[in-house]
Amino acid sequence: MPLAMLLLPVTALAHGGNHDPASPRSLEAWVALPLLCSAFLYATGVARLWIGLAPGRGVALWQAASFGCGWLLLAIALISPVHALAERLFAVHMLEHEILMTLAAPLLVLARPMGGMLWALPLARRRTIGAVGRSRWVSRPWRILVDPPVATLTHGAAIWLWHVPLLFNAALESPFVHGLQHVSFLGSALLFWWSLLRGRARVRGYGAAAFYLFVTALHSGFLGILLSIARSPIYPAQSSDAAHWGLTPLEDQQLAGLIMWVPAGLVYAAATLAMIGIWISKSGTVPIPGGSHAPLSR
Repeated sequence: MPLAMLLLPVTALAHGGNHDPASPRSLEAWVALPLLCSAFLYATGVARLWIGLAPGRGVALWQAASFGCGWLLLAIALISPVHALAERLFAVHMLEHEILMTLAAPLLVLARPMGGMLWALPLARRRTIGAVGRSRWVSRPWRILVDPPVATLTHGAAIWLWHVPLLFNAALESPFVHGLQHVSFLGSALLFWWSLLRGRARVRGYGAAAFYLFVTALHSGFLGILLSIARSPIYPAQSSDAAHWGLTPLEDQQLAGLIMWVPAGLVYAAATLAMIGIWISKSGTVPIPGGSHAPLSR
């Protein structure tokens, strides 16, 4: 259920093959309207909560800021000049994907926007959606999907399968397939980050979360290296316009690989170090009766 709410603004964020630069698809209403609707729902719900309670109550200020930043990154990736340029350069297309998976997704997960969005709806609708979310038909599959090993495998499979030339080229040719690619990238990233930041990894320990982050950094970095060291373009159609930007198709692909390898790897590394730091700090306490903790040393 939380994933469904997070996906609300992105289920229509598909795009297809090459377009005339005079009419970039970043202006298409079927991309912008879902984003605007999600922002309206969240802002309305949070405003209703804060007016009834107090600013920061119900939805914390940092959560609202996290949603705002995550939403802004979605907009930058999908309805800005970044998106238009991604139609011309593989490197920018890779940057677009990494913004979705390594920046926007964790910020949206931290924000937990479902609660805020629900408060924009009438009470009866909120109760109905809540009941559906608690039903075994939703809660059981959700628990499986956000189990860290499952979520990590799902996200990794999405990354690797969509870089198989057959599927990648199909995404370039078909708007529907390209849309499916974007939804699977962002959807699997939401599952992955949820499993680590909000899911069972916290029960199993921050060390487990650090491990799954490390695994993801390792395999995605390896894919980036493969793209960087290839001796010929793997997806020639994606870089067909690279010469207009002073690049050969191979250089464009190598730059895309470096973006997947280094900047994205740094995000995973930072998250891994954060989890390890929390893990170490938590290990410095021992439980005492009543559920609180006492330091092991002073």
